[in-house]
Amino acid sequence: MKLSRFAALASSLLLATGAALFGAGQASAAADFGYVALGDSYSSGVGAGNYDSASGNCKRTTRAYPALWAAAHAPQSFAFTACSGARTDDVLSGQLGPLNSGTDLVSITIGGNDAGFADVMTTCVLQSEATCLSRINEAKAYVTNTLPGKLDAVYNAIDSRAPNARVVVLGYPRFYKLNGTCTAGLSETERAAINGAADHLNATTAKRAADHGFTFASVAGAFTGHEICSGSAWLHSVNWLNIGESYHPTAAGQSSGYLPVFTNAA
Repeated sequence: MKLSRFAALASSLLLATGAALFGAGQASAAADFGYVALGDSYSSGVGAGNYDSASGNCKRTTRAYPALWAAAHAPQSFAFTACSGARTDDVLSGQLGPLNSGTDLVSITIGGNDAGFADVMTTCVLQSEATCLSRINEAKAYVTNTLPGKLDAVYNAIDSRAPNARVVVLGYPRFYKLNGTCTAGLSETERAAINGAADHLNATTAKRAADHGFTFASVAGAFTGHEICSGSAWLHSVNWLNIGESYHPTAAGQSSGYLPVFTNAA
């Protein structure tokens, strides 16, 4: 595992407690810390609202976990390039510019759109159970056979551009609490299959991240008890007023779900 300059700084602060002579040097070291947030809509903050109009269709927001972390820790540089709808190829072609040898911390969620997340959910909501399950199996096959190579390309590029950075790869939550409060919509069989697909995507991503020396941070535990059908959801179900927010974390999902998990991993 790579030790970030941020972690090294924390150790230095403990060693120098009570020594005012070192105060200026420590402040200077803190000011050198750089953080870059990459990824898809789960990192840009779709579903949390209050989108930055300058980010256009990327729908970045100050309510997303990367912006919340940056606000709390005040790194000298913070580049937020995560974008709604991003796939692995989009990260490679349009998000890596801010990375360099001085980057200390990188976060990313990616892979859900490659696997056809939006189409899976559309199929399951609008078509039969059999068609839903078939589409889920198709997505799982993609995750097994094709996604690992796509993730490798992204992770290799990050490591090449930011060789000294601590890289935190965050996963996706399970969408549904089974046998929960929902009385309509998808069947329990469909909900269980969707959760299983999320687990499969997370397991595949975790393996690729570990093989690159990156840290995988699972959010499944943080969202347990806050899935759709839980009665206290941190995820939007179908949002007919803003369909693009469907199945994305709410503002609470970002601040109480993703942010603590990322903070612990960073």
